[in-house]
Amino acid sequence: MIQATSIRKRFGDLDVLKGVDLTVAKGEVVSIVGASGAGKTTFLQILGTLEKADSGSLVIDGVEVAQLNGKALGAFRNKHIGFVFQFHHLLPEFSALENAMMPGLIAGKPKAECAARAEELLTRLNVIARKEHKPSQLSGGEQQRVAVARALFNNPGVVLADEPSGNLDSAHAKELHQLFFDLRKELGQTFVIVTHNEELAEMADRRLVIRDGVI
Repeated sequence: MIQATSIRKRFGDLDVLKGVDLTVAKGEVVSIVGASGAGKTTFLQILGTLEKADSGSLVIDGVEVAQLNGKALGAFRNKHIGFVFQFHHLLPEFSALENAMMPGLIAGKPKAECAARAEELLTRLNVIARKEHKPSQLSGGEQQRVAVARALFNNPGVVLADEPSGNLDSAHAKELHQLFFDLRKELGQTFVIVTHNEELAEMADRRLVIRDGVI
């Protein structure tokens, strides 16, 4: 599903990634750990096509993403990759339902179809009762579940999570961790999770460490 080869990234005089190689199979859950500043988030952003590598190759679901630009890259990202961030990044002026619908609306799908899909996901994630609430009216755990619904909206093959439980208490963190594995079992998604949470890291099929710019 993911084949990253010799990924390098430099910011000014700082070599952050020094030739990272990673192969992730379809349906695999991989955790990436490492000290702060080791390059974990930078690597995840490159995998998500939010950041470009200085050199190296990245193939996702058979597509060499370096060959995509502009609208084609944005469309590929929207269809094939879901993101879950530590701080949710929900749009505060929109309801939970509207936030979950956003990837479908961006893709130009009919609003009614988007609403139906969002309701299906919010039901699956046990937050359908909160669908009309704004993010400020939701708990941290509820916000993160809405963010997961948004990430899953287009049924992406790859879900990338950056410290997904870093802003949650221990009870909500455990619920979220189990949710990822339940979703993998039910939907077959591939997960790459950057985390400082050792419990989550150890639950993964593989636990990888980034140190000194390499895995």
